[in-house]
Amino acid sequence: MEKLNDDIHEWAMLPVNELVFSQDLLDLCKTNTCGNYNKSWTCPPVCETMEEQRNKIQSYKTVFVFTTKHDIEDSFDYEGMSRAGEFHSKLTIEVKEKLDIQTNSDNLIFAAGSCPVCKNETGKPCAFPEPCRHPDKKIGSIEAAGINVTELSKAAKIAYNNGANTVTFFSMVLLNSRQV
Repeated sequence: MEKLNDDIHEWAMLPVNELVFSQDLLDLCKTNTCGNYNKSWTCPPVCETMEEQRNKIQSYKTVFVFTTKHDIEDSFDYEGMSRAGEFHSKLTIEVKEKLDIQTNSDNLIFAAGSCPVCKNETGKPCAFPEPCRHPDKKIGSIEAAGINVTELSKAAKIAYNNGANTVTFFSMVLLNSRQV
């Protein structure tokens, strides 16, 4: 099988049953810390409940977790973090497309924050509350699914923090096989 992408910093495969779900993350979503609460089809309160998402996730066998690491000027470099997030989002979309072709199936994908597809495809924010423009390409939110990324990084043996003046983004693709 061909290599997925040279831009992936770290990756791992693990059984889906090693994912840790936390209601605390959804409670944090309700405070609108990221600004996407009730503004995206993949974020609360309109996305599937944590239980619905957990049931769907646990119907898969394996999770492929990957990260990108980006150098930034300092911990206040919002522009650098935004560019890094956009890069990671585009890579996430590319990885899903390659995995769908290589595994001959439609794999479920999640990334940090709300779905980036509309912004990447059209330059516009999510169509919410209008119907989703790209339901076949939609990327779920790891946090809105209630998945604890810190615990995910431990289970996958992937660094959550890659040092000063860096930002790391996580994505995960659910697979029904162990081939990547």
